[in-house]
Amino acid sequence: MSATSPVRPVLPPDIRARKGTDPLVVLTAYSTPVARLVDAHCDIALVGDSVGMVIHGLPSTLGVTLEMMILHGRAVVRGAQRAMPVIDMPFGSYEESPQQAFRNASRLLAETGAPAVKLEGGVHMAETIAFLTARGVPVMAHVGLTPQAVNTLGGYKVVGRAEEAEKVMADARAIEEAGAFSVVLEKVPQGLAGRITQTLAIPTIGIGAGVDCDGQVLVVDDMLGLFTDFRPKFVKRYAELGRAADVAIATFAAEVRSRGFPAAEHSFPDVVPVKK
Repeated sequence: MSATSPVRPVLPPDIRARKGTDPLVVLTAYSTPVARLVDAHCDIALVGDSVGMVIHGLPSTLGVTLEMMILHGRAVVRGAQRAMPVIDMPFGSYEESPQQAFRNASRLLAETGAPAVKLEGGVHMAETIAFLTARGVPVMAHVGLTPQAVNTLGGYKVVGRAEEAEKVMADARAIEEAGAFSVVLEKVPQGLAGRITQTLAIPTIGIGAGVDCDGQVLVVDDMLGLFTDFRPKFVKRYAELGRAADVAIATFAAEVRSRGFPAAEHSFPDVVPVKK
């Protein structure tokens, strides 16, 4: 491809076709600058409802609104030329009925330009996923630990041990049959995640689900060390930007208080020098 050739964006059929090939790389993004960084290296830029916690300071994802997802979705779509933006449907925007889900999913796609949405739930959401996909809304599913159901689950715990394993497997099979093009497996035991990956014909994307999934996703603020309120076991820190930012801000504050900043090179003279 030449330097002037248009970049071909990744679309849901491309993701589905990656099953069993090179691992899919997924990071969250909530802004245009971060979307541009993610776009250079990733297959999917997930506009996660985690934005409520890492950007807006909410205690969980439950307070995220459709308007918030549209705002951040637009910003990510502006910054992603190749990586596929996928937008989380927030809590309360799709659970009531398939019709409610379609109204809100179609609004997300129409108002952001993103090609796909993500929603949480397995067997009980299969009818909704089928309803959406039949009407032209590509759906990424999410089973295992579903953060929007954290109050029902009793916390952010591993889901799928012992007798729970068959339920998670049934959830994964149901969303595949309903037409989802991929599925996120969150905080699922590695062995179970591997069995689900072998069973399904659609890609699995793990977060705390072991190395055998078809791809991996992390919250970008977690892996860069920007969000430090807590650190799940499955997060690997690839940088400590929060610490670096703290040092930079402290240095700036000290220089302002000592009048070391701005220096002459950061200021404008009263008289413009005449060029000879």
